[in-house]
Amino acid sequence: MSKIICLGIAVLDQIFTLPDLPEKAGKYFARDFLEVGGGPASTAAVTAARLGTDVEFWGRVGDDNVGDRIISELNAYGVNTRFTKRINDAHSGLSAVLVDQHGERLIINRANPGLESDPSWLPLERLQTGDVVLVDSRWIQGAEVILNKASEKGLISVLDADSTPNEDISPLVEKASHVAFSKNGLREYTGETDFESALYRASTTLDSWVCATDGARGTFWIENNEIIQIPAFKVDVIDTLGAGDAFHGALAYCLTQKFNIRQAIRFSNAVAAIKCTKLGGRAGIPTRTEVDQFLTERK
Repeated sequence: MSKIICLGIAVLDQIFTLPDLPEKAGKYFARDFLEVGGGPASTAAVTAARLGTDVEFWGRVGDDNVGDRIISELNAYGVNTRFTKRINDAHSGLSAVLVDQHGERLIINRANPGLESDPSWLPLERLQTGDVVLVDSRWIQGAEVILNKASEKGLISVLDADSTPNEDISPLVEKASHVAFSKNGLREYTGETDFESALYRASTTLDSWVCATDGARGTFWIENNEIIQIPAFKVDVIDTLGAGDAFHGALAYCLTQKFNIRQAIRFSNAVAAIKCTKLGGRAGIPTRTEVDQFLTERK
């Protein structure tokens, strides 16, 4: 079985559903509430596990109840958390998420500086057991170390290049073999406000393969100096939380399966779309069988 190693953050999402997202201060009453694990790399790890591959998650959580719940849920999905470090006297990441009737969301994240950034404990020798590495940009120090080692070993590596305020992700972008930008991440990295100009700039200045996602518009990349677009699938959207993370986990999975790029993007778009049909960042993540059936129905 192929293997993916994911590194980044893991949090607990507290999700409240509302008719509309608040526009001003006041008291609002939720229609529904649930708690579920979240975080870009950890949700990508869950996605890869659901699709049927072996996955390890390398990250940091506190030694609190939230950390217990994060670890327990990842294990329940089949993600190996042996190399997820528990930090003494630290609080695990926590997010408040508001989801409206259209599936759009507002996220308030509490990142804890007590989750020490030192990556010296990472078991880099285990990279020789992996096929693909996936990192998010929320733990820069850890991501840089693992991408450098993956590059040395010639491993495929995927970077979830989302918007990361006050952090320079250039060292990560320049090391990953595959960079998947969000629309905002692409804008921040290139300094270009026009989406197409930003995509051209990133694609022509980096040695890596580059794509960018833009919500319902789908996924874009450059091929033979032309922009290729594969639109997102139309589904009845309940919640978009975690859709991008699921896309990245699916992309990493496709790379272990040797899909060509068009197959990989269509497959990953399908995973993200199916995820959006249920509330919560992970509840809708499909199995490989469910994705294949979804794609067959939409030929």
